[in-house]
Amino acid sequence: MSTPFNYKHLYYFWVVAKEGGISRAADKLDMAVQTVSAQVRELERSLGYALLKPAGRGLVLTEAGLAAMRQADQIFQLGEQLPALVRDTVSTPAVRLAVGISDGLPKLVVHRLLQPALTEPNLRLLCHEGELDDLLGDLALHRLDVVLSDRPAPTNPNIKLYSHALGSSAFAWYGTAELVKAASTNFPQSLADMPVLLPTAHTAVRVRLDHWFEQRAIRPRVAGEFEDSALLKTFGAGGMGLFPAAEWVHENLLAHYAVQRLGPCEGVTEEFFAIGTERKVKHPLVQRLLQAPL
Repeated sequence: MSTPFNYKHLYYFWVVAKEGGISRAADKLDMAVQTVSAQVRELERSLGYALLKPAGRGLVLTEAGLAAMRQADQIFQLGEQLPALVRDTVSTPAVRLAVGISDGLPKLVVHRLLQPALTEPNLRLLCHEGELDDLLGDLALHRLDVVLSDRPAPTNPNIKLYSHALGSSAFAWYGTAELVKAASTNFPQSLADMPVLLPTAHTAVRVRLDHWFEQRAIRPRVAGEFEDSALLKTFGAGGMGLFPAAEWVHENLLAHYAVQRLGPCEGVTEEFFAIGTERKVKHPLVQRLLQAPL
């Protein structure tokens, strides 16, 4: 049976690896060479692999040792940051809000959805973008306070989640002045002859856009597909193609990207949700997001 893992043994090994030898590590730790050597051997025994091997007059890391060193670096570098982190937290109290943002959600929409929380004077906002399933996993582990998404959470008997509708927006087509002028005649059929930029299929709205094209018998000339909505708008503003966007942020869209509105994308809407866990005590800023008028 292997010896139980001991972080003190890992620390001694880490110092040996950083100092380049047991003697130098013993000097740094102000310990006997035999003691440090014994601690490293205990770690090797608990892991079941040799971490160091002789090389000339010194020692080098084995493959297992390199793997252990990478992990030890992360563990003890974070440990070294702990005193400063605690000191800064106590000296500058803040209200921390950790938000997961589904990677298909438009960034301008995210800013609007979070607006009720941004008025908090001592806010420390942490935003994590990723795929919805990964974000929901972090939410279940309480690494996140809330997740913003373009779709409700799927049913999961193992996690009690709620999906609160925050609002919805109609869609319209946008583009540079030159492309909008060229497509204005016979819109929307003109989109069949113009380059078009679309979100990828991982977004909820893409299915609705494809259906919109099918209903009008339009076969779009897709010049690009983008997972990131801000990237889509950036390329659209650069003249690569016409693109659909939520009219909810129409004014910000025109101001940030210098584009023009071509026309409505009738029948296509995007919905926005706040997803959280069923806790007895909810985060006050999450409560503020849920209670804000749509």
